Amino acid sequence: MRAAHGRGAHPRERAVTAFHATYGRPPTHLVRAPGRVNLIGEHTDYNDGFVLPMALERAAWIALAPRDDGVVRLAADDLGQQGTFAIATARSRDTRGDARDPQGGWLEYPRGVAWALQDMGHTLAGFDGALASDVPRGAGLSSSAAVELAVAAAFAAASGFDWDPPAIARAMQRVENLWVGVQSGIMDQLIGAAGVAGHALLIDCRDLSLRPVPLPDGVAVVVLDTDTRRTLVGSAYDDRRAACTRVARELGVTALRDADADALAAAAKRLDPVDLRRARHVIGENARTLEAADALADGDVARLGSLMDASHASLRDDYEVSSPALDAIVGAARAAPGCLGARMTGAGFGGCAVALVGRDDVEPFVAATADAYRAATGHEARAYVSAAAAGAGQEPLDGTGNA
Repeated sequence: MRAAHGRGAHPRERAVTAFHATYGRPPTHLVRAPGRVNLIGEHTDYNDGFVLPMALERAAWIALAPRDDGVVRLAADDLGQQGTFAIATARSRDTRGDARDPQGGWLEYPRGVAWALQDMGHTLAGFDGALASDVPRGAGLSSSAAVELAVAAAFAAASGFDWDPPAIARAMQRVENLWVGVQSGIMDQLIGAAGVAGHALLIDCRDLSLRPVPLPDGVAVVVLDTDTRRTLVGSAYDDRRAACTRVARELGVTALRDADADALAAAAKRLDPVDLRRARHVIGENARTLEAADALADGDVARLGSLMDASHASLRDDYEVSSPALDAIVGAARAAPGCLGARMTGAGFGGCAVALVGRDDVEPFVAATADAYRAATGHEARAYVSAAAAGAGQEPLDGTGNA
């Protein structure tokens, strides 16, 4: 399918227009699921730790209408492609069914969602759908989780089951871990499912408890895209997870969330030096994240900014997941007007940074950061200024099926 709309149109309108163009009738439902940016708390989620993300206004949208034959037809407007699968073929993760791409390709994400929801005990109805998103792919803003959650919301709308954010988040994490093959933690799925407008969420990744923390009116969150990309499915990510597991075992704790800096220092001579640095980041980052949530709740944005700066240094030096482009854009941001703090965000090795900026300084901040980053790297940075959005769910359509 060719794109039904120009790339500049809002994905909400693109999804609805693509549905009309593909199926020749109006949709009956519209759902959205946001991307996310993590303010602080990186590589802590799979260590049962703490994270402080917020849901973005950028999101994946699906316009849909239920079917009664157990089939899902999905048009991906951004890719200009369509795919079809029978829900019954997604009951086992060892069965790839009838994807038009013999390797599954992009359709494995919705098929994996169908598998995980059925594995939860849901009986699923099929649907015709059109998907459009403005969450940049591969930028560390959780584009894949946004698509998974949008598909889950589409199934909820078509099938009539209740939206339970923690349960849905766990199921979507299983899609990443067991179907797609990315050993991610729970943060991306949970903030996308449970985001609160106007708030960051302090998430305890062990028990999935949530503490909404309001964002002060006087600051803006600016996501800075380095125009470089990375892949999560690779040895670097798995190596770091393995290092965390080894240190936790050596310290006699279930996960590094249960260790502190004193315990790590006492065991330092027994640990591989690289493993020691990895654990030092995780333990320190958990402490920084808890302090950052308290600082944000108190309106102490200067303290939050300094904690973001410290987080980047730890990710660069101890966890070693930054990159020259990320370091350059963080440096450019910190030198720009109004910057309170900046750090890489996401898994690392490319993608995006996040900066906390005085609201009145956003425009000069963006211009100065872009100029300095271009001079340092030759790359063109893109900036996304976003309020904290709500989590995934249904959105209204008018009586004619228009957004």
